[in-house]
Amino acid sequence: EETLRIAGIERGEIDVIVATGYGRNVVEFADKKITEITCHAAGASLLFPDTGTVIDIGGQDSKVIAVEKGRVIDFVMNDKCAAGTGRFIEVMASALGLKIEEVGDLALRAAKKLRISSTCTVFAESEVVSHLSAGERVENIIAGVCDAIASRIVAMANRVGIKREVVLTGGVAKNLGVRRAIEERIGFEVRVPEEPQIVGALGAAFLGTR
Repeated sequence: EETLRIAGIERGEIDVIVATGYGRNVVEFADKKITEITCHAAGASLLFPDTGTVIDIGGQDSKVIAVEKGRVIDFVMNDKCAAGTGRFIEVMASALGLKIEEVGDLALRAAKKLRISSTCTVFAESEVVSHLSAGERVENIIAGVCDAIASRIVAMANRVGIKREVVLTGGVAKNLGVRRAIEERIGFEVRVPEEPQIVGALGAAFLGTR
């Protein structure tokens, strides 16, 4: 009801309600329930018809989806560990006294990328603090953080195969440091939607009309 009020529309004006994501099965009033994997593939392909791979990095999980003509061919997902997700960036930014929105631009100003070798968030945070205590520049440390995420994501992508066009979605897609690090590792530019965090919702809306 609150969403309808904000949008300024009535329930009768909505043809279909699609629920996606982790909470889709508890949305009792949804007409359809579709997995976020399927929705991200559809949404990315709607925006970029030549989509071959979707890399979705959210706050709590990350996933790589192999796509062909808007359909899911294969996928791999990390929802067990914070490394490779937005949460990883938040923890490291906090350790460095940074706001999350400062991370991307700061990483691009780095003279070098300091290696963050641990894939565990707790141990990686200790590495970050150690680098800081050793007098390393913040931008070089955070560039290393972005590269650590890119390394994990590209390793996931290699398991399903990286095929152009690669579309980067999720809130972390707005982080230029992570985006650049991924591009350097795969050797070409990725496509980023104007609003990457709502690609799954767009796909859900599109699939709801079919």
